Amino acid sequence: MKPAAADPVQSPSSDAPEAKAPSAHVGATAFGKGFVRDAWYFVALARDVPVASLKRYEVMDEPVLIGRTRAGEVYAMRDICPHRAAPLSAGRLVDRPGEGETIECPYHGWRFRPDGVCAAIPSLVEDQAFEANRIRVRAYPVRESQGLVFVWMASDARTPSEPDHEPPLFPGAEGEVKLVEAMDFDSHIDHAVVGLMDPAHGPFVHQQWWWRSEHSMHEKAKTFAPRDFGWAMVRHAPSSNSRLYKILGGAPATEITFRLPGYRWEHIQVGEKQVLALTCLTPVTENKTRITQIFWSDHWVFNVAKPFLRMGVVAFLKQDGGMVNLQNEGLKYDPALIWIDDADKQAKWYQQLKREWTKSRAEGRAFANPIKEVVLRWKS
Repeated sequence: MKPAAADPVQSPSSDAPEAKAPSAHVGATAFGKGFVRDAWYFVALARDVPVASLKRYEVMDEPVLIGRTRAGEVYAMRDICPHRAAPLSAGRLVDRPGEGETIECPYHGWRFRPDGVCAAIPSLVEDQAFEANRIRVRAYPVRESQGLVFVWMASDARTPSEPDHEPPLFPGAEGEVKLVEAMDFDSHIDHAVVGLMDPAHGPFVHQQWWWRSEHSMHEKAKTFAPRDFGWAMVRHAPSSNSRLYKILGGAPATEITFRLPGYRWEHIQVGEKQVLALTCLTPVTENKTRITQIFWSDHWVFNVAKPFLRMGVVAFLKQDGGMVNLQNEGLKYDPALIWIDDADKQAKWYQQLKREWTKSRAEGRAFANPIKEVVLRWKS
């Protein structure tokens, strides 16, 4: 028998949480509301999901359990037992004859396979006819790639679609992660993305002697071009008022890319050496976004100056987080926002991408990137 949701007669409350799942694309195109769905979201570093672990995360207001079998396979499921709503992540991974590896609920011991199907209900006696395998916990498509774990958040949470594309591949994400820092911002992911791609706030929010100051502002002109599900500031020599690049030596060239639903990476090449600075934005709730910054590099500077670089990353996150909190003081009055060219062009592009993503999904057609190659100019 094909596994299905819990029988409403045998378990009348098991489907109640499902009824709250957002319908497809509700509010997804409105700025500051809804989420981009049918997309891959970063949830964890692979190294943070050891064998037999049960890790709880929250993505788009949904509790997600990320685990790894003893064979090394990563899986993801809704972190709620359909019996009495206890978090499955508080249980344990067990291996019993005839069942294989299962996640055992800490409350009544109900056991679920990594695909979400219920394998056993310990309280049942032999003459009680109850098909445990008719009950299942929602399983999410999951991928492990380049040392990162992604989950697929579908349009219809109750009947998840199969992914029609794979998670992004990042240039330079090779070898061990050199540095990682994360922070939760009290912000909808849209505001976090716009803040991340905003080229004009640096001299005012990020004023450090080792980076740049308000007095170093000058006009800039950069070429932008479309990329898969996003755009890139095409490879160029870093600005002369960005002091941090100078410690790399040589003649660094950098390309900065954004991709839906929330990935921004800077790939720097210095001769044969490279640095990848990846920022992943994960919507935890409607008003909370996790910002995770991850660095890979084969450049010597990461071995020598790692503590200094970590301090810089933390400082940047705290400054951005502080500005988010300040911005929230104004946003609570739901003001109209003014976007100007060219400094806010990337903010406009992001909103165009969201609209096209939602429209293409609703119409069942391929995504058509609305961005065209252009040179943008601003002062920072």
